[in-house]
Amino acid sequence: MLNFNPLRAFILCIAFALSLFSVSSLANTLESLRVWPSPDETRVVIDLKSEAQYSYFTLSSPERLVVDLKDTQLKAKLPLNVQGSPVLRKIRKSSPPNSGTYRLVFELSKKTSVQLFKLAPTPGGQYGHRLVVDISHGGSKATPSTSSSSQTQVSRDASQLLGTADIVVALDAGHGGEDPGSIGPTRKYEKHATLAISKKIAAQINAIPGMKAVMTRRGDYFVNLNKRSEIARKNKAHLLVSIHADAFHSPKPRGGSVFVLNTRRANTEIARWVENHEEQSQLLGGAGEVLAKNNNDKNVSQTLLDLQFSHSQKEGYKVATKILGEMRSSGIHLHKKDPVNASLAVLKSPDIPSVLVETGFISNPSEERLLFQRSHQDKLARALTKAIVKYFEENPPEGTLFANRGKSIKHKVSRGESLSVIAKKYGSSTKAIMAANKLKSTSLAVGQVLTIPGAHSAVSVPKPSNPVETKTITHVVQRGEYLGKIAAKYKVSVADIRRENNLRSDTLKLGQKLKITVSLKDQPLRKHKVQRGEFLGKIARKYGVSVDSLRRANNLKSDQLAVGQTLIIPRN
Repeated sequence: MLNFNPLRAFILCIAFALSLFSVSSLANTLESLRVWPSPDETRVVIDLKSEAQYSYFTLSSPERLVVDLKDTQLKAKLPLNVQGSPVLRKIRKSSPPNSGTYRLVFELSKKTSVQLFKLAPTPGGQYGHRLVVDISHGGSKATPSTSSSSQTQVSRDASQLLGTADIVVALDAGHGGEDPGSIGPTRKYEKHATLAISKKIAAQINAIPGMKAVMTRRGDYFVNLNKRSEIARKNKAHLLVSIHADAFHSPKPRGGSVFVLNTRRANTEIARWVENHEEQSQLLGGAGEVLAKNNNDKNVSQTLLDLQFSHSQKEGYKVATKILGEMRSSGIHLHKKDPVNASLAVLKSPDIPSVLVETGFISNPSEERLLFQRSHQDKLARALTKAIVKYFEENPPEGTLFANRGKSIKHKVSRGESLSVIAKKYGSSTKAIMAANKLKSTSLAVGQVLTIPGAHSAVSVPKPSNPVETKTITHVVQRGEYLGKIAAKYKVSVADIRRENNLRSDTLKLGQKLKITVSLKDQPLRKHKVQRGEFLGKIARKYGVSVDSLRRANNLKSDQLAVGQTLIIPRN
């Protein structure tokens, strides 16, 4: 017969309850999953209640990545079907190896490399603990060009011989994707402002004969800091300009600044590169290849890299000074009147002069509004473009069209070229080219060699008649649609759709979803339905527009609004 001990039973019950409480209180929670496809990789962000304790492994036939989250329970909805990624198809749950572990399975379309790491909560509280999974798209090792034209590569070799090469400017829109950058008082993200401003600068640069813009990112995805300078290098950029917005814990600071690499960071990078022969050959061109194969003298290598860095620092300082001058002339308030030395990763390229532009303080309420106003973005873009043009007018790279301004150059007519197209390319006129070549008509023959008269006037930066403001939409493929038809519908190029969706062929499936970045000028007007308690000032702040522009857009004779009234929201 068993003896019942009330005290012992009570103690056991308390211990069991405490153990349950302990497990419950210590258990982590998987709150959500977010997928960010980019041109090179697909990033999956796993949002967690507390720091992740995890392990992972891969499986073949079919290809899968398995991630075990220890002491974790699920709050997010699964399975998750992934669109827009060439490697990740689905994320689902699976039977865990033991209780208290949550198992995620990433279904992959091919074998590829993966990288996992943890991120701490952001200071502004936008994101908590995260586990990041980066899945490489694999394939070609070359980083795809993200230039704003339909070309996917920039080659200056042949055109350099003719003295007609383009000056290539790499524009780096700071942050992106999982990384929002700084967050303003009304929760606007730095990453959106930097992309919009960068696109406007690219559009203005591409409108100037003899110049071409390359962008490190063209959408809302994250690009590794090292890859940003790699994209610039692979596109043979003459200058790298990184666009950011500053922030401070106080809302008072305001104004723009321009940063350049300091000597301390340069010396650190030189020491690292001297140890890496492969990087030396990339950074020093032919001289680096000779050193890597035939010379192990670190002193020689360090001297050459030191010369490269000194040149880049000096030229970067010149560009920074020009930018600050143009910003000041344009009426843009400056936080720092002189270039600031800083140890920033994006400025570390010894072979490319680089600057980082803080366009204003997003933490300042008035500047947050300005950074998202089209007119102010246009002003910033024009100031930066004018500064870049002035710098290259004074310091034209050898073999470029800028270096041969004022000189007559030769052009061989290619198939499909007209006299007006050629004139626009060189910043000339049909009348001047006809006079220089004694042409009696505008008809041209393929292979015909024309003398292009040199331009003597200063390069002018055209005012944007159609400001660049874009939006990424999702198009579902309908029966009978093909890439050309879809591109024409949205007034974009087929190449842009291919690049944005990582398409390997032009074959489309019925119901397939395509991401397409379209111009907002082709989109319907923004409209707002007045809710109870709303007034003009509140609505204006919500959309980042002025009260006056709201009045004008809606022909309002007073500021009184009616609940349910529909207002047109202008695009400042």
